[in-house]
Amino acid sequence: MIEEARRRAYLGAMQVASWLPRVVLPFAAPSRPELLETSAPVVAEPAAPAPAAVAVAVAREAAVPVSAPAPMPAGEPGSIAARLLPKVAAPTKPVAAVKAEAPNDAEAEPVVRTPVAPPPRFALQLLRAGECTLLVELPTGEPLASRDPAYLLLKDLLRAAGLPDSPQLLGEPVRWPLFSRGNMDQGPQAAREFVQGFVAARLEEGTPCACLWLVGMPAVRFAGEGDEESLLRELQVEGLGVAWALPGLERLAEEPTLKADLWRAMRRVRQRWMSQTPA
Repeated sequence: MIEEARRRAYLGAMQVASWLPRVVLPFAAPSRPELLETSAPVVAEPAAPAPAAVAVAVAREAAVPVSAPAPMPAGEPGSIAARLLPKVAAPTKPVAAVKAEAPNDAEAEPVVRTPVAPPPRFALQLLRAGECTLLVELPTGEPLASRDPAYLLLKDLLRAAGLPDSPQLLGEPVRWPLFSRGNMDQGPQAAREFVQGFVAARLEEGTPCACLWLVGMPAVRFAGEGDEESLLRELQVEGLGVAWALPGLERLAEEPTLKADLWRAMRRVRQRWMSQTPA
């Protein structure tokens, strides 16, 4: 994890004025209380009518004359019933047209908008070790350092696989989302296309790759189009060739039982690069 001064420098470079972490961060200053307060919604009260407007309305109603009902001719049949019963206005549309429109109104359904998912967040580093290329999830978002426990664990995995334990960096880390602002689509599909295109371009620039290691769920999901069921299995990825899905370095360090499963899977897969490694 990075210290508070370095973290604030990164946030200042990204033009982030205020933020709240999802978990408690080590070496972090306490959160400011004013950021956690939520203001109560303001409810607007209906405005009372002005006295002058009320007086004008009363005067207008008083000025309108009330006409007396016209007398009905004497002896006209049904005159009393006609005066007592209200008049029924003639329908403006035919009855058939009204009946035809009723089903259409019933069939109309409200438009449901699909909620937009937030863009995924991850950092990946591409490495080269002998005949294999590795796409590794960066646990802290920063490049692996020589003293990091995750990097030391990666070196152990490479030695167990019979590969050089000092891998080469291939380009800068891939951090997603690319932009903190703007209207550009940065959802899961866009992230998958970007990561696969980035890895394919690096593979074309170098020597042929016997196997692509996908270390960590972001690498498995956005480069190999896999999920949790794909871990410790081989995947055939269009444009990238054969890939091997591994758990993340941080997860391997926290769950030692996964190392035994990883070693058994490696014994089946390592023949892909061992057969091409010079004696």
